[in-house]
Amino acid sequence: MFVREISIRIKREVEQMSFQIVTTIVFTLSMAFFVLLLGMFINDQFKKIVIYEDFYFPHQLTTLSSPIYNLSVVSTHLVCNSSSNSSSNKSMDLKDFLSPKDLWHAMNDDELMWRASMVSQVKQYPFNRTPKVAFLFLTRGRLPLAPLWEMFFKRNEGLFSIYLHTSPEFNFEPPPSSVFYKRRIPSQTVQWGRASMIDAERRLLANALLDISNERFILLSETCIPLFNFTTIYNFLTKSNQSFLGLFDDPRKIGRGRYNKRMHPIITISDWRKGSQWFEVHRKLALKIISDVTYYPVFKNYCTPPCYMDEHYLPTLVNKVCPKLTSNWSVTWADWSAGGSHPTTFLRKDVTEEFLDSVRYGFNCSYNGELSSICFLFGRKFHPSTLQPLLRIGPKLLGFG
Repeated sequence: MFVREISIRIKREVEQMSFQIVTTIVFTLSMAFFVLLLGMFINDQFKKIVIYEDFYFPHQLTTLSSPIYNLSVVSTHLVCNSSSNSSSNKSMDLKDFLSPKDLWHAMNDDELMWRASMVSQVKQYPFNRTPKVAFLFLTRGRLPLAPLWEMFFKRNEGLFSIYLHTSPEFNFEPPPSSVFYKRRIPSQTVQWGRASMIDAERRLLANALLDISNERFILLSETCIPLFNFTTIYNFLTKSNQSFLGLFDDPRKIGRGRYNKRMHPIITISDWRKGSQWFEVHRKLALKIISDVTYYPVFKNYCTPPCYMDEHYLPTLVNKVCPKLTSNWSVTWADWSAGGSHPTTFLRKDVTEEFLDSVRYGFNCSYNGELSSICFLFGRKFHPSTLQPLLRIGPKLLGFG
C-alpha cells in the first residue's frame, strides 16, 4: 500500500513538472514572438521618421551621428546638393531643349523617331522663333561642290541648319570655319532602291526635327546645286502654304506595275503613287513621315526591286494621309529627257549662264494659287568638274558670294 502511494505521488509530480516545462516553453516562445513584433514595429516607425525628415528637414541630416545613417541618407543629400551646385554653375536654359548643340547621339532609329515625334500642345512659342530651313544632305562621303554651298550660306547664319548623312565609315571633318563642320548625324549603310534609303531620309528628318526652329526640310544630294541665292530660296519656302513633293498615278509598268497585291488592304492600287525622291516638306508633314508605323512596314516587306521605295513610299504615304499638304511637284530639277533609270549628269562644258537661266526661268507653275516663273530652286546631277564654272558664274548669276 505504501509503495502504491509513493508511485502515485511520483507520477503526479512528473505530470506537474511536465506541465510547468511546457508552460515555460510556451511562455518563452510567446515572449520571443512579442519581442520580434515589437522590433519590427520600432524599425518601421524609425524608417518613417527618417524618410519624413529626409523629405522635409534635409538641413538637419548632417547633425545625425549614426554611421549607417550617414552612409545612406546623408550621401544622398550630398549628391542632391552636388547636383544643385552643378546646375547653378552650368544651368540649362530653354535653348538647350530647343536645339541640340551636338548632332552626335546614341539613340537608335526607334528611339530617335519617338523623340522627334513629340509635339508641344502649347501653340504659342515662349520665345522669339525665327523659322529655319533644314538642308538634309544624303551623301556617300565628301561634298565635292561644298565651296559653292559655302558661298550660298554665307552671311545667313540663324536662318538655316545643315545635316549630313554619310556612309558610316566616312569620318572626314571639315575645318571649324566650314558650315559643314560637325554636321554629320549617326548614319547607316544605304543601298539605292532599298528600304535603307528611306531609313536614311527619315533619319535626317528626325534629327532635324529635334531643332524646334526648323520649319522647312529639303532633301539634297552631293550632286545638287542651288539655282538662286539664299534669300530667294528661303522666302520661297518659308512663305509657301504647301510642301513640294511630287506624287502622280503612273499607269505604266514602272508605276502601277510595281504595286504588290500583298499590300492590300492597307495600301490599295488606287492609293499607289510615284514621285521624285528629292522632296521638300514643312514641319507638319515631316512629323507625319517620321511618325508613320502603318505604311512603312508594308513597303519594307513588299516593295523590293523592281519596286523602289524611294520612288513610291513618300508619294503613296502623303497621298494616303495628307494629299492637300503638297503642291504635287518637286523644287529640285533634273533632266530625264535621255531616258533610263538615272537623270543626265552635267559636266564642266555644260555649265553656262544660258543653261542655268533656262532651268531657273524656263517653266511656269502654281505657287500659293498664283502663276510663278520660279519653280525649281535646286538642280541635279552636277559632276564635281562643274565646280569651277559654277564658282565663276555664281556671284553674277545667282547673286551670292
